[in-house]
Amino acid sequence: MGDWFHVLVFGYYPYFAATVFLAGSLIRFDREQYTWRSGSSQLLRRRQLIVGSVLFHVGILLLFFGHFVGLLTPQEIYHALGLSSGTKQVLAIVAGGFFGAVCFVGLTMLLHRRLFDPRIRKTSSAMDIAILALLWLQLVLGMATLPFSWAHREGGEVMVALSLWAQKIVTFQADAAIHVVDVAWVYKAHIFLGVTIFLIFPFSRLVHIWSAPVGYLGRRGYQVVRSRDGRRAA
Repeated sequence: MGDWFHVLVFGYYPYFAATVFLAGSLIRFDREQYTWRSGSSQLLRRRQLIVGSVLFHVGILLLFFGHFVGLLTPQEIYHALGLSSGTKQVLAIVAGGFFGAVCFVGLTMLLHRRLFDPRIRKTSSAMDIAILALLWLQLVLGMATLPFSWAHREGGEVMVALSLWAQKIVTFQADAAIHVVDVAWVYKAHIFLGVTIFLIFPFSRLVHIWSAPVGYLGRRGYQVVRSRDGRRAA
């Protein structure tokens, strides 16, 4: 990969994607609120959706926060806690492998519903299928990095390089791309596709993440549902 292209992909492309991610989400919320939804197909096939959705959401959330903490925590902090770079990399492999497997099962079930159930496929947009397929491919790439990470687990060089790249990107340092020059192709593909998912986020059903009903976790009492004749049902 030419030096200029490497810098373009891993130095500038993340900022372009982040700009579209934030600005696009804001514009869509302001101008197209009727499309701001998850587009659930629960009524068409409930059981597979519930199982797949729970596994997918649990897995993807833990993977996201694992990446967030693992990549953006400076080395000095986990070294002060007694964790070497190699130990941190092993923990990342084990946790990532487990939650990646959970997410893979759930996401495969969701994608299978979209592709092979005629009624669900008919009510799905091209973007609905495309975003699930991209997430599935991203997850496969992430799982494919595990053998590479295991082969370099003792020194933890790979995790250090990826962490330095991520930390310099979020702190707007110009030399971020240099830290991933020598990592294996699978890491570069994983980074590129991950950034691309942020780029297309505002144009997909993923925007419903912004409206996650976090408040429900701390709500008081139960929801009151009444039947048509006005009697209290729950």
